[in-house]
Amino acid sequence: MSNKILRQYGTLIALFVVVVIFSVLKPGAFPTFANLVNITRQISLLTIISVGATIAMVVAEFDLSIGAVASFGGVLAAGFTVQGVNIVLSMLIPVGLSFLFGLGNGYLITRFRIFSFIATLSTGTILGGITFWYTGGATIFGGIPDSFLWIGQAKISFIPVPTMLMIVVVFFFWFIFSWTEFGRRLYAIGGNPVASRLSGVHVNRDKTYAFGLSSLLSAFTGVILASRLGSAHPTAGSGMLLQAYAAVFLGMTAFKAGIPNIWGTFIGSLLIGIVANGLTMLQVPYFLQDIV
Repeated sequence: MSNKILRQYGTLIALFVVVVIFSVLKPGAFPTFANLVNITRQISLLTIISVGATIAMVVAEFDLSIGAVASFGGVLAAGFTVQGVNIVLSMLIPVGLSFLFGLGNGYLITRFRIFSFIATLSTGTILGGITFWYTGGATIFGGIPDSFLWIGQAKISFIPVPTMLMIVVVFFFWFIFSWTEFGRRLYAIGGNPVASRLSGVHVNRDKTYAFGLSSLLSAFTGVILASRLGSAHPTAGSGMLLQAYAAVFLGMTAFKAGIPNIWGTFIGSLLIGIVANGLTMLQVPYFLQDIV
């Protein structure tokens, strides 16, 4: 029984232990409401892009292009605003183009039977090259209007806007996977694609949509990141790839053992964020944070 509990709730137990340790070591700073709000802001981008990775994993595939798509989304959005394009369009166009890019990934994988990690690694590399070409390898930071910074830096009351967006994304996709036929079909495909196809599920179509949604959320993450930083670098999203899948795999030990799930991914992101936050408060050097 103890092994079963550890497999199913290991991440939750680790989260509790980490919170207790940091609360003891930094009682005046860590266990405060202000720091909780700060942590939710810090993990908002990781959570959103990790939800995209979760969608791909639900259908038993990997999307290794999410980092490149995040960089592309942020760079294109920032570039459009500098060129004077309407703020809303500057955000929607990169997200829409990335959704089409994800559909292209899905088509390659389902139509030509290319392994997803090979296809998405290849297309992500190509997209990275396009992003470098668009920026000339430079960071976009001059001429970005203040209105673009709102989505990444503003607060409504005391809650950061990125935190609110994270909450909306988590609840929306939790609802999709828990209460809609589309979500149940995706889980069925991930469990047994042959049986799903024999049951009348359009496996190729739904799997393609899954990759589209993964890219959409990745680009959305990149847009928020560019807004938060007030700049956009052609490799800004690359470092989020491994962290995103770390969050997903950590989340697979929460709630549904061995099964990708939205709330598990959120808990995984929260664990990563709390560890980073606590170690920073303890003034642990950055290289030691990586080791931890």
